[in-house]
Amino acid sequence: MPHDLPKAYDPTAIEDHWAEYWVREKLFAQPVVTSASEKQGGDGQSQFSILLPPPNVTGRLHMGHMLNQTEMDILTRWRRMLGYRALWLPGTDHAGIATQMMVERQLTVEGTSRQKLGREAFVERVWKWKCHYGGAILDQMRRLGASVDWSREYFTMDARLSVAVREAFVRLHEQGLIYRGAYIVNWCPRCQTAISDLEVVYDEHKGHLWEIRYPVHENGRETGEYLNIATTRPETMLGDVAVAIHPEDERYKHLHGKKLRLPLMNREIPIILDEWVSREFGTGAVKVTPAHDPNDFALGERHHLPSINVMDDTAHINENGGAYAGLDRYVARKKIVEDLEAQGLLAGVKDHTHNVGHCDRCKTIVEPRLSTQWFVKIQPLADKAIEAVEKGHIRFTPEMYAKTYFEWMRNIHDWCISRQLWWGHRIPAWHCAVCHKITVAREDPTNCTHCGSDQITQETDVLDTWFSSGLLPVSVFGWPNITPQNRADFDTFYPTSLLVTGFDILFFWVARMIMLGCWFSADVLMPDGSPRPLSESVPFREVYIHALVRDANREKMSKTKGNVIDPIEIVKQYGTDAVRFTLASMASPGTDIAFNVARTEGYRAFANKIWNAARFLFMNVDRAAEVGIAVDPAALGAMPVADADGPLEARWIVAELHATAAKVNESLENYRFDEAASTIYQFFWGSFCDWYLEIVKIRLDFSEAADKAKVSDALTTLVQVFEAALRLLSPFMPFLTEEIWHAVYDGKPPAKSNALTRFPQPTQAAIDQAAVEQMELLQSLIVEVRALRKETGVEEKAAVPIEVRANADLRQLANENHDMIERLARVSDVRFVDQISAGLSKRHAAAFDVGVVYERKIDVAAECERLKKEIAKLEKGLAAAEEKLGNEGFLAKAPPKVVEGLKKQEAETRLLLEKARAGMKALGEDSACP
Repeated sequence: MPHDLPKAYDPTAIEDHWAEYWVREKLFAQPVVTSASEKQGGDGQSQFSILLPPPNVTGRLHMGHMLNQTEMDILTRWRRMLGYRALWLPGTDHAGIATQMMVERQLTVEGTSRQKLGREAFVERVWKWKCHYGGAILDQMRRLGASVDWSREYFTMDARLSVAVREAFVRLHEQGLIYRGAYIVNWCPRCQTAISDLEVVYDEHKGHLWEIRYPVHENGRETGEYLNIATTRPETMLGDVAVAIHPEDERYKHLHGKKLRLPLMNREIPIILDEWVSREFGTGAVKVTPAHDPNDFALGERHHLPSINVMDDTAHINENGGAYAGLDRYVARKKIVEDLEAQGLLAGVKDHTHNVGHCDRCKTIVEPRLSTQWFVKIQPLADKAIEAVEKGHIRFTPEMYAKTYFEWMRNIHDWCISRQLWWGHRIPAWHCAVCHKITVAREDPTNCTHCGSDQITQETDVLDTWFSSGLLPVSVFGWPNITPQNRADFDTFYPTSLLVTGFDILFFWVARMIMLGCWFSADVLMPDGSPRPLSESVPFREVYIHALVRDANREKMSKTKGNVIDPIEIVKQYGTDAVRFTLASMASPGTDIAFNVARTEGYRAFANKIWNAARFLFMNVDRAAEVGIAVDPAALGAMPVADADGPLEARWIVAELHATAAKVNESLENYRFDEAASTIYQFFWGSFCDWYLEIVKIRLDFSEAADKAKVSDALTTLVQVFEAALRLLSPFMPFLTEEIWHAVYDGKPPAKSNALTRFPQPTQAAIDQAAVEQMELLQSLIVEVRALRKETGVEEKAAVPIEVRANADLRQLANENHDMIERLARVSDVRFVDQISAGLSKRHAAAFDVGVVYERKIDVAAECERLKKEIAKLEKGLAAAEEKLGNEGFLAKAPPKVVEGLKKQEAETRLLLEKARAGMKALGEDSACP
């Protein structure tokens, strides 16, 4: 690739090319480890493995995905460049409910349904849909350059993962941890399946509280007394089997042992006593409908009451609902209320606001419903998963999520794992029509294992999607078929190093992976044949929970609000690198991201700045070549080290590079993406582009009279620092850096990709603190001169003399670097004086005073006003510093470095205050200072 980059930086012109190149060349593939010797690699290479939270096969990239994948990609690229055997595993989830809904909608448009197709044909249709439309989100990931190993891509219904799912079910059943029973579940009438508690979203709903009069019965007759019952769901009264009161409720003690007539259904139901009943809520009397309420179900179990289910799968009243059979639940509600009122049994209606559960996928109001389902007896699995985190085998960042995890895990309920769907892993259980027992098997049976009958049919339900994804990552590394061929691969990459995910699936997925991973991998022996300890059974060693991406006003993004930002559209406008850098620059643990397109525009300008810096560098490399000066490619690829006798700017920029690398490595180690991005930005834009490039222009003199050795040294340092900085930026902006890095080597790079080189590692010896301090002093002088020029109205191109009052060290430093001061501050002469001449516009710093020699007279009033503000600011700062230094408690607790720094700051502030007051006094002597 030639050095001449296009004049304009156009991300669209380079991103597709490199994205396709990375995939085609399989640059990020991590071959399956097949032997113990290969695992060791002979070089003690460490491994870093990370699993992509598998997006739904129906999914499209949104900002949450973009943040999640940006963070994972930065960490994986960084670890890979540190020399780790880095593996990022991609895959998709079959998403039972969501995918079935998508295909059913298509069938509706075609005028048919899954019922008309039949199960086998419908499942075949879903597979076709998956092959045609599924995985779009992974295609988007490819386009965005995710450095995953595409050769290991998985799908949760792949044959090898299906084997793991079946084995897990059968094994848990054999261990007595899977059972089938009738319990209250969250039922979605639209999806027509049970859904977990975690899949129910509660919204505040303005409804009503109906008070219904239940006639009291004694000896089969009405006594003329009524017991009022308050309910938010009158339609469920059709299934009432009792009314409960608190045994110590004085209002109802005379009703102990009595019965009631159930309005509209005209059957007798008992009054039962239970301390669970709240005497404060409603009337203090509670209708008991065990088939339609979890608390009522528990009451029914305690009091041995029957359960009457009055609704079908679609939330219509069934045959148990008498005259209301066939009506939708809300139509029935209206009719029931009307009939109660007509019979004089409606005591009152009150407005009532309460939380109503909705299906997270289709937003239909869920119906608590008695249903026969399959459950996992979760406690033994949960106990092991709790222990794994308690003992530090898994660490959460931010730490607060460990507390949230414990609270949920210690109050966990048995897990309903069956779903009334056709798409998914079908439960490997067969019902016998003869003995009515169930056969659970690893291979499809032909006969009942209990009575031998061949009249067996497979369970129609499928497993909860989270059951299969909960087996990750143990299943993707070969479990349960750990063979000599895949043994080393399992030992190398399991447990995985890290999981990066959002809080919203902490319980859906993270907790279940910990439970199932710890449970099943414990059966896999260690490489030396010893039992696997819990520390090696965990699915990952760390969990990093990232924040939510909100809009610029910190509002949660939603289609209803119309504030959803499509990352693909932003990428098209500003480029992938700018979007990635925006997200990284705002990604701090525990803090939500207020995504602002203006920042992306700013980072697009940052990319452009680097592009222009590259063009400047290549221009000078080519000019140098014309006069016989060349940069040795062997000098690149490692961290530059400056000559102790070299020019100040070379020692300084090398020191800055090493300090930047140290800070970036530390920040990424602690998941401070924001700090890492900010550090790189400040180095590249500030230190390198704004300062070093301007200074190095002085050294790049290609004239006949120039010292070629010095020019060569300057050019080599420039290219070395720039090449290392590209590697430093590579995980954050992979496309831009790849394009420029290849150009640095003129199309003959030492590796196929910048991403396969070494991430800059600092050496403390290279951080020349004296050079940094000297450069900061010169920068301070130059900045003050620039400000003075602006204040006094010096023409931009005009070079003017300056007067400087400073100590001997600064005088020597300024003399040695006078060309730097003259070029960067547009100064014609630096005059050292004992006192700045009266009448000059001047500025003060702790180490110097400076004035610009310019004919234009100073505006005394304006200068007076400026000094007043400066004095007020300095007095405030001095008072704050004195207060802290006078605080014995602070001095006792604060680290010595902090106290030392504060004392230095206090001394400098005091000096600046004295200078400002002296300046004000001088103005007052020359003229009337307001």
